Amino acid sequence: MKLAQVVVDKASPAYDKPYDYLLPDSIPARAGCRVLVPFGAGSRSRIAMVLEIREGEAPARAKAVAALLDPEPLLSEEGLWLLRLLHDTTFCGWFDAVRALVVPGAGMKLELGITPVRGLDPEALALLPPDARRLYEILCARRGAVLEQRALAAAGLSADAPALAELLERGFAKREQLVRKRIVDERAVMARLLEGYGEHPHTEKQQKIVELLEQVGCASVRELCYFTGVTRAVVDRMRKSGMVELYEELTPRRASPRTAGPTDTGPICLSPSQQAAFDLLSKVGRSPKAEVSLLHGVTGSGKTQVFLRLIEETLSRGRAALVLIPEISLTPQTVSKFSARFGSLVAVLHSSLSMTERFDEWQRIRGGAARIVVGTRSAVMAPLENIGLIVIDEEQEHTYHSESAPRYHARDIAKHRAVRHRAHLLLCSATPSIESYYYALSGKYHLACLPERYSGNLLPEVLTVDMKTAPLAAGSQTLSEELCEQLRETFERREQAILLLNRRGYHTLVKCSSCGEVYRCPNCSIPLTYHAANRRMICHYCGHSVPADAPCPSCKSAMLRQTGVGTQRVEEELHALFPDARVLRMDMDTTMSRFAHERGFGAFSRGEYDLMIGTQMVAKGLDFPNVTLVGVLAADQSLYAEDFRGYERTFSLITQVVGRCGRGDKPGRAVIQTFDPENRILTLAAAQDYRAFYQEEIGYRRVGLYPPFCDIACVVFSSVEEAEAVRAARDYASRFVELAREQYSGLPLRLLGPAECSPYRVAGRYRCRLLVKCRGDRSTRSLFAGLFEWYYAQRFAAALTLDFYYDSNV
Repeated sequence: MKLAQVVVDKASPAYDKPYDYLLPDSIPARAGCRVLVPFGAGSRSRIAMVLEIREGEAPARAKAVAALLDPEPLLSEEGLWLLRLLHDTTFCGWFDAVRALVVPGAGMKLELGITPVRGLDPEALALLPPDARRLYEILCARRGAVLEQRALAAAGLSADAPALAELLERGFAKREQLVRKRIVDERAVMARLLEGYGEHPHTEKQQKIVELLEQVGCASVRELCYFTGVTRAVVDRMRKSGMVELYEELTPRRASPRTAGPTDTGPICLSPSQQAAFDLLSKVGRSPKAEVSLLHGVTGSGKTQVFLRLIEETLSRGRAALVLIPEISLTPQTVSKFSARFGSLVAVLHSSLSMTERFDEWQRIRGGAARIVVGTRSAVMAPLENIGLIVIDEEQEHTYHSESAPRYHARDIAKHRAVRHRAHLLLCSATPSIESYYYALSGKYHLACLPERYSGNLLPEVLTVDMKTAPLAAGSQTLSEELCEQLRETFERREQAILLLNRRGYHTLVKCSSCGEVYRCPNCSIPLTYHAANRRMICHYCGHSVPADAPCPSCKSAMLRQTGVGTQRVEEELHALFPDARVLRMDMDTTMSRFAHERGFGAFSRGEYDLMIGTQMVAKGLDFPNVTLVGVLAADQSLYAEDFRGYERTFSLITQVVGRCGRGDKPGRAVIQTFDPENRILTLAAAQDYRAFYQEEIGYRRVGLYPPFCDIACVVFSSVEEAEAVRAARDYASRFVELAREQYSGLPLRLLGPAECSPYRVAGRYRCRLLVKCRGDRSTRSLFAGLFEWYYAQRFAAALTLDFYYDSNV
């Protein structure tokens, strides 16, 4: 028998595994196609992905595949390999992995439709109630099945109206399972002449169509009607008489305006240090096996020009390139550079595109029309063939780690794909992750350095302001006199400035003056943030909000006091201090709409604003030649995070934002405001001394046993009941110790916890976690696989959510 091994959508974790189905000869399914299968005791229809087709003996009580949903495989051989890789390394659900590999526009959903039973006795129809008869007539007027809600709405009936049940009970209609695409391809109906068309008699109107098609060969029906003045009925009659053939042709929607060909075709001029880095990386890229390199250069050193040259060389060898960037905010500048150089060979993938745009770009990549893919984290899954180069810009950024299932790190997937394609993986950053730099120094990675800026300019001069003693500017709660004076001089020189404050909102804390209670989110363990734009207090985790004049939830007092400063408050102060300055705020509140990043950064680049205040999205990768001043507000706020990477992230953020100034032909200056000016991390960031920071940090990592000296696996249990989350974490920990001693005694393992996550409660669910310091190899994954199998067999598991992820080193 021919069997299809499939995984099924919406299967509970305990039943989420491959199943064998009989594959009838009438269904030409292939591996990578989606099919419709009966599943479970009730044989309910489910969408499934075919992993493998093989010959074999049919298992007992095997069911058969019901229908084929994809005429061509949706996932290639590499796509199926990535599917298994995601499932086996992140322990996600099978269809969580499918959804990571396929853009939302290619998704399908099952819905119930109603089909009328035609040809019934008119006398029987006359006996139906008026509502049921009207509904039946509407169903008969449509082609095929009609969605229940649409049919009822067309008849003017509510969802609980008895008319539909009346039709179903009497056999006038039947329910039918419908498989609907989430996005319907935008297609044009085309026409072309058939052989022997001249032998058919034709009218004057038809003659006009014949003459036009003889000239152009083929045209859309819309164009035929427009240029000849005929109606669609004329074309349909010609099709029936055998004069023309009608067919469909996909009409792509472009994700962003791009030129058909490159507009910047001149040679890329490299400095001596850039040329040396390029020569080294070019030699590595020609290796017959997979290689990993780190391009480490100070901010403004011209790393982009180096990997643009590498991409040109990769394309000349007939291979493709994949470029990952950490933030959507970087997309406009990055895409404009690539499009100017490579034109329509560039495809873009990121979450700010509409569903249709992402689907069209994904199809262009899969069809081979695009040979360069630029995008954020999810672009690492792009169906690109024959990859020769993978570039990860700002490789240290935490945004490359997925925060929802599957919880993968883009750097890990990129490494696996590089090995499969024998490609060159290039990591780029001015502040690389500690792990990457460790491997580069130890010889596991190739290291290329750019020690000076491309333009020859010096790094910005950095001034640290002690906010414990420095006077504040008049009328400001945040800006020092020194920073305001620097801003004033910058505006007088008609230059631009950037201010970084990694807190959005107006006030960051709301407190009752009567009882001292902090106004917290009822669903999360965090305070609410006041937003002046809508005069509401908002939770930045679950989105819960209350009016600003809401009484204290504890004592009902209306005496609420707001403290702390966010980007909205600083923007207001800047307008008051510099009324003539044009101020742009860039944070999540101002960039929610489509193309907001393009509009904001584009306007700032054109000089339409003098000052930009924003969160970390203004700190990385942006290039504005007229920016000569950068201010960092509350620089030390992230130093004391409950994370071993807190120092690394603080150093990286400050180094990156300081590097935004002085990138043109004008010297730059940075002002760092802090309450801890002697802090070693801030001192090293001000000096842009990554090597010294690395030497200190790697010592801490070695003593504390943190990456790169181990992997860290995190298992999070969440439940609406606090006791259930705690109990599940404790039971899992006990089983972990038992299984590790019995079967994996040789593995190096350290179990930490259970402990509360930070924040402990999010969206009404309490969260407990276990940390395991381990070596992330096949044996360790086998241990976790056994633990998850045990866990999902427990009765209490149904009421909890379990998340797993590696904080791995590559």
